[in-house]
Amino acid sequence: MLEIFEVGPCDNAYQIGFLIGQRFSNKIRSRLSGDLILQSQLLPFAKTPESEPLIKALTINNRKKFPRYWDELLGTAEGSGVPVLDVILINFRKEILPFLPKSTATNSNVDVSLSDTPDDCSDVLVVSDTIALAAHNEDANVALVGHTYIINATLPSGLSFVAYTYAGELPSCAFGFNSNGLAFTLNSVPPSEAEIVAGGIGRNFISRDLLEATSINDALSRIQSSEVSVGHGYNLINIGTRRILNVETASRHRVSVHEVGATPFFHANMYLHLQVEQVLDDNSKSRQEKAAVLPKRSKDDFLSLLGDMADKRYPIYMTGPTLYTLCTAMIDLDDKTLSIIEGNPKNGKVSYIFSMSSKELE
Repeated sequence: MLEIFEVGPCDNAYQIGFLIGQRFSNKIRSRLSGDLILQSQLLPFAKTPESEPLIKALTINNRKKFPRYWDELLGTAEGSGVPVLDVILINFRKEILPFLPKSTATNSNVDVSLSDTPDDCSDVLVVSDTIALAAHNEDANVALVGHTYIINATLPSGLSFVAYTYAGELPSCAFGFNSNGLAFTLNSVPPSEAEIVAGGIGRNFISRDLLEATSINDALSRIQSSEVSVGHGYNLINIGTRRILNVETASRHRVSVHEVGATPFFHANMYLHLQVEQVLDDNSKSRQEKAAVLPKRSKDDFLSLLGDMADKRYPIYMTGPTLYTLCTAMIDLDDKTLSIIEGNPKNGKVSYIFSMSSKELE
């Protein structure tokens, strides 16, 4: 069962991070010790002279643009009693892995199938006269099972947010919403090596910034203003204006926006409208093709689609051995609720329902 931690208002960002780290110290320590990417790839690389310019650039650029979030990250490390370097590495995992020497990335002692997998998430979105929904499968490496939690934070400004959070990482690389009625879900997308720029703004910092957005246009502006290293997909959801935008990004300030309408829109882990050279992902392609033929008329249809396991090799709902659907989030723009379902969403067993108008747990 997911744990919820209510934190704040605090005097500063460091204190928020410290209290989160302190509360989930055991989960963070367990996640770090069992994270094969960290232990077998990132930490060995970080001990080499070749890593220094990259980690230094990431540190300087992200601390300069987002000093509060950097303090929050440091507080999380200190509060949980783990090395700051470990927390930096997992938060910049996507920005560091492409630059590992091939010998490190393909170390013969590492089971690559367990350590170097993409984060595969699936979303199905619609905004019509009768229905407005965003449904999201949060998929990750099986090592993340049991290493997530929900942060329900109140900031000194009075803004509050709810964010599904990976242990040791900034809220949230998955999904969340704030008291301004702005929500988001995220999809990883894999640009080719030629599309990646070293030392840019980390995706974890951008998504943390989205939790403080005042509107869908402000959220888009926050995304566009960041010079990223790698690409990402954002589903921006505004409850008050009943809008959903699918935003695809890449390095060098490239952004493409698709407004979701009455035709249901499925997004896995491929660029669909931003013209970027990308790594072909058979898993994502298979899910995209399967979703195209499944019914998408109602909330139950959306949940059945995200729970589909008909394709044994590349199911939409994943249960291992490498990738695992941690949970499913359903955002209903008309009911103004975010529901979190643990287990196959076809069964509809809701663990939590959050009101997005008052942010209180119902």
